[in-house]
Amino acid sequence: MSTQQKSYVVPMIIIGALFFIFGFVTWLNSVLIPFLQQACELTDFQAYLVTFAFYISYFVMAIPSSMILKNTGYAKGMSIGLGVMAVGSLVFIPGAMLRSYPVFLFGLFVQATGMTLLQTASNPYITILGPIESAAKRISIVGICNKIAGMIGILILVELLFSDTKAVSERISTLSGEALNAELDALAARVIVPYVIMAIVLGGLALMIIKAHLPEINQEDDAAGPSDEIKGKSSVFDFPHLILGVICIFAYVGVEVLAIDTIGLYGQFMGFDLNVASKFGIYSLIALTIGYLLGIVVIPKYLKQRNALVISATLGFVFAIGALLTQGTVSIVFIILLSFAHSLMWPSIWPLAIDRLGRFTKTGSALLIMGICGGALLPLVYGALADSSDRQSAYWILLPCYLYILYFAIKGYKVGRA
Repeated sequence: MSTQQKSYVVPMIIIGALFFIFGFVTWLNSVLIPFLQQACELTDFQAYLVTFAFYISYFVMAIPSSMILKNTGYAKGMSIGLGVMAVGSLVFIPGAMLRSYPVFLFGLFVQATGMTLLQTASNPYITILGPIESAAKRISIVGICNKIAGMIGILILVELLFSDTKAVSERISTLSGEALNAELDALAARVIVPYVIMAIVLGGLALMIIKAHLPEINQEDDAAGPSDEIKGKSSVFDFPHLILGVICIFAYVGVEVLAIDTIGLYGQFMGFDLNVASKFGIYSLIALTIGYLLGIVVIPKYLKQRNALVISATLGFVFAIGALLTQGTVSIVFIILLSFAHSLMWPSIWPLAIDRLGRFTKTGSALLIMGICGGALLPLVYGALADSSDRQSAYWILLPCYLYILYFAIKGYKVGRA
């Protein structure tokens, strides 16, 4: 047993580093949205195309990622994913030089394509690296790496992009024509240096993964459970609990992205300066991290994964109501608390949905990754609602999502299972 536990240490460290990268890249969107809205002169709906371009990649590329992994295995697939992310980071250079919003969006899509491959490999890897009963605990551990990276990334990017936001905004408001374009061009150019550095780091990590020699895991042996569980199953669609889990991932990722990526513009709506409001995402990530730490302590010793999901969905619904019914700082605090409610959702949904898929594990993982496109569509719906009403009223879109997550936690996870 001690040898087996020791064999998990190095893979856990490497996967933790990958989740750090996920967090650093993903949660920068909360800063990019208000930045690109100003630099490219966008409406709320247009600004949330940032999340659409990023998360729709998970839907488009999940099945191709699964096919790649079948040929390359986990380790090589992860290194390819990091390389693709590096290329996406470099796309930001022409995007900034041209101040072209479509080019920025393309760069985000390419970045997320690489991340899709990484997620398709790393999530089932960490799930089946040990007993399924403690999968949520392992995901919580690497999830902390994800959130810490997000906090660091937001702090760095806010300082680089918004350190003098008040002065820049005042200058922009007084300019027009060529002078305005020149000021906006200079503003857009601020993203070049951080994204070049990001590309270099990602390329270096890709080489490290190749040299790390991560062990491959046979899903049929380690994740299938009893062999009679998959008798008569000819397709991944023969597992109803998986399909319901995909929908649950869609709802969960949608509300998680909404809570963090909208809080900057929502803070502005509530009267806070952009430099201050852009840092609210850090508090959301702190709330997520606290929840992950709690998960490491209580799951599965004191709290089952399913019960954690029930509690999380209920808290999310209550906090969303609080955000809708209050104003100012109190409302923003409720939006931050939503992230605490979300902290145990991914670690709980994933193992419940992927359990006992056997030889269909990789394809099932790809379907779950496709569900991440909730982060593409729900913020876009929120942006359209915010443009037609206001940024607070648009949060009602959260409520049906929490109700569905609650359904999956109570009943959906066992539909079609013996």
